Amino acid sequence: MIRLGSLAGYPFEGPRVLGGWTPPAIAAVFAILYRADPDGRPYDYAVIDVDHADNLAAAGLPFGHPRAKCWERRAANKWNLHICTYEVPGGLRSHREQIVRELVAIYRPGCAPEQFDQVWKDEWIGSYRAPTAGPLTTTRNPSGSTERNPGSGVN
Repeated sequence: MIRLGSLAGYPFEGPRVLGGWTPPAIAAVFAILYRADPDGRPYDYAVIDVDHADNLAAAGLPFGHPRAKCWERRAANKWNLHICTYEVPGGLRSHREQIVRELVAIYRPGCAPEQFDQVWKDEWIGSYRAPTAGPLTTTRNPSGSTERNPGSGVN
């Protein structure tokens, strides 16, 4: 198992060598990885594509997928390609699409046809200001008194 994504990530099965893998007939998100330095750092992978399928067995995997040639170019050879899959529990197609967008925004895989940014814009919910969101201006001494501008000698 490998975790991909932010924070705790999504628990993907794999990575497995793509060339020897038989895709199951399930709906899932998949990530294509390769090892940039298989001898020096054999457990470090780079994400080069993320996608999803309603049926992995019908998606053209492993090498009939429309972007397989891009994967092979990036990995230098097809035997350096690996796949990880995540079957979203109770997930719909829309859930898988959202996970793909999130992972593409995080990893920026070179073979993904679309790139997404992780952006938060004020107009989505408006800006927020409150007096409690500013810097702390008072401190409490162990004696219980409140001191303004600590360290300035002014009480």
